[in-house]
Amino acid sequence: MKIDIGIPEKNAQAVAFELNKVLADEVLLAAKTRNYHWNVEGPSFMELHKFYEGLYDELDEVIDEVAERVRAIGHYAEGRLVDVLKLTSLLENEYTNDSKKQLADLLSDHETMIRTLRKLITVFADDYKDLGNSDFVTGLMEKHEKTAWFIRSYLK
Repeated sequence: MKIDIGIPEKNAQAVAFELNKVLADEVLLAAKTRNYHWNVEGPSFMELHKFYEGLYDELDEVIDEVAERVRAIGHYAEGRLVDVLKLTSLLENEYTNDSKKQLADLLSDHETMIRTLRKLITVFADDYKDLGNSDFVTGLMEKHEKTAWFIRSYLK
């Protein structure tokens, strides 16, 4: 069924493509966080184990929100792992149980997400005239900013 929500199809297609890249980054970030949850060791094991669990639970909700946003504008959410690996801008690192390395890696990824989302705020609003998705990615950026602050606090 044709969607008539006030966004030209070519703009909706461009926004969906960018949101699918965000989705891929969120999926990879959640997988990395879960991996660190499984493999963390050291004197802060239980605290970080629970912290990581909270982070990937939040990311799971974000993943669902992004995928549903793509569907709401009439496109497929690209959630196959082959698509995630093709679309993501994040990298997977070697296994480590070193909590400082894990936290530094997660901080870098969240800051990458923040920079990406900050750019998309104006791209969606100015280039694609999609204020709804501009607002949506603003909310995502704020979530990543808060998480980055929490992670940064562990690294001091």
